[in-house]
Amino acid sequence: DCLANARYGEEVARLLAARELCTRAAELVAQDARWAGRVGASLAGAARAQQSLVSGNCDRAVRDNDVIYLDPVPSASSLPAIAPYKLAQPTVPDSVENPGAHLRDDDLGPPLFRALVPFVIHQAASLYEDRKDQLVANSLVKTLDEMTADCESVLASLNLPHALDAIQKPVGLPPAILVGADEIRSDGGYAGLKYLLDSADRSNANATGLLNAAEAALTEEAREDQLLRARAPESCTARPLSSDLTHGLRSQIADYRARLQAARTSDATMRAAFNQWEPFLAALSSPREELERIVPSTTVNPITDPHHCRIVERLHQYLAEVEIMKRERLKSVEKLKRLAAEDDVTPALNEEMQRLAAQSSTPIMHFELHQFEDVFAQRLDKYTSWKPYISEEQEAQSELLDSIREANQAFLIARSSHPLLQKREQALSNLEQAIAAYRQISFNMHDGSNFYASLEPEIMSLKTQCIDFAASRHLEADDIRSTSQHTQLNQPQQPPQPQQQQQQQQNSVWDPSMPLKYTRKK
Repeated sequence: DCLANARYGEEVARLLAARELCTRAAELVAQDARWAGRVGASLAGAARAQQSLVSGNCDRAVRDNDVIYLDPVPSASSLPAIAPYKLAQPTVPDSVENPGAHLRDDDLGPPLFRALVPFVIHQAASLYEDRKDQLVANSLVKTLDEMTADCESVLASLNLPHALDAIQKPVGLPPAILVGADEIRSDGGYAGLKYLLDSADRSNANATGLLNAAEAALTEEAREDQLLRARAPESCTARPLSSDLTHGLRSQIADYRARLQAARTSDATMRAAFNQWEPFLAALSSPREELERIVPSTTVNPITDPHHCRIVERLHQYLAEVEIMKRERLKSVEKLKRLAAEDDVTPALNEEMQRLAAQSSTPIMHFELHQFEDVFAQRLDKYTSWKPYISEEQEAQSELLDSIREANQAFLIARSSHPLLQKREQALSNLEQAIAAYRQISFNMHDGSNFYASLEPEIMSLKTQCIDFAASRHLEADDIRSTSQHTQLNQPQQPPQPQQQQQQQQNSVWDPSMPLKYTRKK
């Protein structure tokens, strides 16, 4: 503006002032570490670019004014303020001034609370979710899971597929046992599990000892309180009873004893399981070569008869069908759960509510849950349609298990002439069960270690409270005894009554039948 209106001196003055401000800003950022850390790189770069632009224009203006225009340069303080320039005319939209006229779907949209879901819709949706979960989780999915569990139980009772593994791999160990043995050895093995059991017994005994000490302190305090009341009843009228003060502490002791007893029972169960599988756990903790020597093996195929081979092949085929059936069933369960998770009944309930409202002759209508029963029944039909599928699965599984039992019976007859094979099969089965037992015992005992680690400080704190309470009551009892004795010593002695004097005189007469008494002179 100054250049366009031939105010060259004012231009030079303003550019000099601008360059000075830019220089000060750059020095402030460079010298003060606090500002250097707060100013971003982009802002610092923009400031440097602005400083370069101002400096270049300033040099050009000074040179032109000194050589060409020779216009006097005023001081920065005498420069007039830069007048504001209106870049745009502020205009309030009509939708802001009058929003009610624009509440339409094609403009500002419908009113916010017009689509507010009534409370009865939330109740109906919650009721539908309960019925859906009851049908899906407790009827359909639970039935399928129970079928799978029954199938696995039948195979385990027939010792399958371990019996076939003993034939297919008459030497060495199956991969599942090798992996389980490596897991046991890396977790500490037999010795580590025994240490956990012994540590649990020690922790339980220590915690029980702390409780006994706490209870003994309370018992001793109660005995002392009872004795004090018997000797100085008049001094204990304002003293609270021990049973009233220790009720809360004794309740805590009883609660901790119950928890320790439950933990002791659980530890005993794990100890029994450990003792049951102890030889196999020790074997699984040994090196791989020693473990392989424990399991009977042979270098020749024990089943060579063609008929027996066909029986084994048919049994393998049945087991493969079981695995396929379990995989397909698992996919069906996942599909059913996904269908239930994506089922949102709220839109259907809103449509039903609007339909009922349109049929109503009054503008105000009270909705009840029973009015949505048709919607519930229609939506739940897609789940009840799974029941025929479940019936088919049950029938197919029953037939397949019957075939497996029949083939397994023939397989048992075929292998009856191979005692080494039976011993190997039994050994592999025992190792599999021992691995499962180790995992269960290890999990429970680690959980028990955490339980005792968190419980022992609590019991220690309770013991401290009981001992401190007993000590404070003992000091209080000592004060009461001292005060009572001091009061008795300060009381004046009453003169003897005539009857008492006569009694003393009668007592002073020597009686030959009475024993001699000697009194030491003071």
